[in-house]
Amino acid sequence: MTKYKKKPDKMTPWEKELEKMKFEVAEELGLTDKIKKQGWENLTARETGKVGGFVSQRLRKDEEKKDNAPRKSG
Repeated sequence: MTKYKKKPDKMTPWEKELEKMKFEVAEELGLTDKIKKQGWENLTARETGKVGGFVSQRLRKDEEKKDNAPRKSG
């Protein structure tokens, strides 16, 4: 079965931002060397779960910040 993967130039701005966030989290967890050498597909389920969990956490916090931001009345 062929894997489908979007090329970076075909990604939406939101997808690019999500990829950037994944790499930031992976760097914080000390996984960037492994990803560069072996690719995302060779991370363990535990490692990918941690990355996904932290990304989800950041997305929720970003949404909360937007919701709590003062709004201009006009």
